[in-house]
Amino acid sequence: MRSFEDRMASAVDDAGKKGWLVAILECAWLGTLVTGYLADKLSRRYTIILAVVVFIIGAIVQVTAQGPPSIYGGRFVVGLGVGSLSMIVPLYNAELAPPEVRGSLVALQQLAIVFGILVSFWIDYGTNYIGGTGETQSEAAWRLPLALQIVPALILGVGALYLPFSPRWLVNQGREEEALQVLSHTRDLPADSELINIEFLEIKAQYIFEKETSQMKYPQWQDGSFSSDFKLGLHEYISLLGTPTLRRRVAVATITMFFQQFTGINAILYYAPTIFKNLGLTGNTISLLATGVVGIVMFLATIPAVLYVDQLGRKPVLISGAFIMAACHFIVGIISSQFQDSWPSHKAAGWAACVFVWIFSIAFGYSWGPCAWIIVSEIWPLSVRAKGVSIGASSNWMNNFIIGQVTPPMMEKLRYGTFIFFGLFSFFGGLFIFLIPETSGLTLEEMDTVFGAGGDGLAKEDQQRQEEIYRRLGLTDRSPSPDEKGKSRDEKATEEHQEHRELSEKA
Repeated sequence: MRSFEDRMASAVDDAGKKGWLVAILECAWLGTLVTGYLADKLSRRYTIILAVVVFIIGAIVQVTAQGPPSIYGGRFVVGLGVGSLSMIVPLYNAELAPPEVRGSLVALQQLAIVFGILVSFWIDYGTNYIGGTGETQSEAAWRLPLALQIVPALILGVGALYLPFSPRWLVNQGREEEALQVLSHTRDLPADSELINIEFLEIKAQYIFEKETSQMKYPQWQDGSFSSDFKLGLHEYISLLGTPTLRRRVAVATITMFFQQFTGINAILYYAPTIFKNLGLTGNTISLLATGVVGIVMFLATIPAVLYVDQLGRKPVLISGAFIMAACHFIVGIISSQFQDSWPSHKAAGWAACVFVWIFSIAFGYSWGPCAWIIVSEIWPLSVRAKGVSIGASSNWMNNFIIGQVTPPMMEKLRYGTFIFFGLFSFFGGLFIFLIPETSGLTLEEMDTVFGAGGDGLAKEDQQRQEEIYRRLGLTDRSPSPDEKGKSRDEKATEEHQEHRELSEKA
């Protein structure tokens, strides 16, 4: 916007400083690392509220900014809040959701994010007209959008006060009756339901196993003091590299998030107006309008992910999305290589390139947007889940920072080569997904199996100890009857819901 460029001229006229202006938000990765500890100590719910407070402080600093230093500082603080929320919200969703809809709920979060992007693009398009689009433009054109971001933050913060605690976190704290009540309420089944009791005992068994493992490995840090908790938490981060099964999960989480960012999605989202100008769309208003279309198509594409990701699985969705994005990048790169110096006389080619940018946004919207976060939030065992998700989210934001920083110089120096660069990484991302296990439909406690925790992952005595815990809790006595074999959890839940409704009607 003209008024922002006039106020922040020293930060936007230089490609390197412009990169820092955008990329400093991605210092959010610091927030993700701290959040792992806070999520275990304060609860998932209270950590969400704390992150909202941090976000609002940063937003206020930006709204009142009189120069680049305030914008830099405000975006850094906002980044801490955003990074924390990007880690804690999918973690909370995954722990609260039943396995059969867990992926859809995490995808629903991505849908909400994309809807926010859509709204923000069109708010920017509308406020661009405040005071005119030229020299007379009012500073309200950019201060108002920055202020409006406080509204959804307040809604989230206040709404979180009415959310239940995570049942898995409650089990960690020894608040088992509360955990049962949360499961009963969120599953809409009575607390004495067999499905509720089995899910509760599975959570408890996983917790007991990992607690006993912690006591065996770190007996010197079990007194509950801050110093011991800090050392225990630090060594739990280190332990993520200590066993083959956890190393595999670290690799899957960090590399998946690496490829999500190196598809080039945030290069498109952050610099879309500049990119569309470079593709021959003249005028600030036209480039903002084309940017708004990115928000619309990405939002619409995310809806099928919410509805079908648990039925289709993670891998087919991610692989198809990666290859479509790669093809779009290559096509835009080829078109740009032919006409980048003569767009005014080849407007049709410019619009064709824009269409493929929109198709790219569709492919990301239904695939790597939601599914990458689903995988990162669902692959971890209970004792290190918060820290594991924070590692994955940290990888996302660290690579996001890199993309935000390098994209302006790349567009200036490489030009069409920028699209070829992101196309190659999109293609390699698709190949990487072939190497990871499918996680759709598994309980959070069943992930050990697909990541090699039995056999070559867990030591034999650990496996025996886990089986002993199951026997202690009576889980081995709850094997399904011949009529129940082959039924999915959602089918059993449907039957129990029907029985519960019939009993309620009779009462």
